[in-house]
Amino acid sequence: MTADDPGTVMVFAPVPQLTVTIEQGPGDAELHVHPGGQGVWQARMCAGLGASVTLCAAVGGEIGEVISRSLHDEDIEVRRIQRSGASGWYVHDRRDGSRTAVAEHAGTPLGRHDLDELYSNALATGVRADVSILSGPASPEVVPAEVYRRLAGDLGALGSTVVADLSGDHLTAVLEGGVEFLKVSHEELIDAGRAPGDSVEALTEAARELHKQGAGSVLISRADQPGVALLDEDEPLLVELPSLQVVDHRGAGDSMTAGVATVLARGGNLREAVRTGAAAGALNVTRHGLGTGRAEAIQQLTGRVRLTPIG
Repeated sequence: MTADDPGTVMVFAPVPQLTVTIEQGPGDAELHVHPGGQGVWQARMCAGLGASVTLCAAVGGEIGEVISRSLHDEDIEVRRIQRSGASGWYVHDRRDGSRTAVAEHAGTPLGRHDLDELYSNALATGVRADVSILSGPASPEVVPAEVYRRLAGDLGALGSTVVADLSGDHLTAVLEGGVEFLKVSHEELIDAGRAPGDSVEALTEAARELHKQGAGSVLISRADQPGVALLDEDEPLLVELPSLQVVDHRGAGDSMTAGVATVLARGGNLREAVRTGAAAGALNVTRHGLGTGRAEAIQQLTGRVRLTPIG
């Protein structure tokens, strides 16, 4: 890789969704329809930061056709398989400024043949990428956790740097497979019983335990509070950034993961990756679009991120 090489990223987004959001315009209500879900938001941010991105996904049914056509408008390459079941979707109402779920469907669980095809697709693409991001489904029953253990282990064995942003059984599975960089929120750790609370001390100990279980480096987001990072076996760090006005907090963690992955893909170091991830996540909350943000603004914010050793 040369200094000017933007790096290549494979995003494993097994079951993307069609997102329908109702916003209040200057006069009438506005309807916004986009492809979405964790992996799509991560891929969008990686591409916005300059990486060459390939999204591996399974789509099906009438909703799947709409997702496929919409993905062509994104600045990413899509390698999709046609699945037998239906893709997921949601309808959210944001007219009053907050996000209210009107109706949603995570998608039907992937069948065995669909999983085999998707796995082969992701493995073949990931082995050619500098970094592979493993993102989760909208609901855990849609994709078996075992798929993440196998994919993380196989991609790592074949030389791809694996970055994961998962929770619950999917998180446990990817740790068993081995992951170079793990991003997780403090809420997910507390819900899973991996941390007793959201204090810096509790999350630092949780990060050390995740490292012991298979994560090379760990970044824990804490909503509007400074995050906690454990990079390799170095001392833990507090990740601090000036607070920005929140328009929509949804998608901030996915933008953080994408920022980390993009820097690692182009050969950057772990501290630069964490700073960029924190800046991308912070900028995302100031926007209505998920996984969005101008690269120039993120670059400026990156210089404001402080990494302070935790005593």
